Amino acid sequence: MAAMPLPSCLVLSYRTAGLIAALAAAVALGIAIASERWGGLVPCALCLVERWPYGVAVILGLAAAVLPPKAARAALAMLALTVLTGAMAAGIHVGVEFHWWKSPLPECAAPAFSGGSIAERLARMPAGPAKPCDDPTYFIRGLPLSIAELNLIFAGCLTAAAGWIAIRRPGP
Repeated sequence: MAAMPLPSCLVLSYRTAGLIAALAAAVALGIAIASERWGGLVPCALCLVERWPYGVAVILGLAAAVLPPKAARAALAMLALTVLTGAMAAGIHVGVEFHWWKSPLPECAAPAFSGGSIAERLARMPAGPAKPCDDPTYFIRGLPLSIAELNLIFAGCLTAAAGWIAIRRPGP
């Protein structure tokens, strides 16, 4: 049984796919930074780790937009793998939020202060506000999905789209 061809409106060039992927990654990164700066949300250590793949994905998407087709296809495949890494980090974060496992990052634990004088305890306090990674933050009021869960869904979709274009799409 032969595969049905896609409608021409769904066939993207590598250049277009790279630009769309770069834009999607930039929007995800921009929302994360804006929610912190203007929305007052405090990111935990895992949240900060989840941002890195999007920055790399922007670069790879822009590279796919300017490279020749074979190299652009490779850039899209690398973009898919990069965002998959971010999805895995988001999956770990979701597991930490649901208390399925402890965070692999020591920065995720809320600071515990015991022993010593008040001055010694104050000296051991972190400079910035710390947010435990197992305390979910909800971005949209009324939507029972934490930011980590939303990121997992978004990263999974971006991984699937970029991977599908890189693997399945023949030609330029």
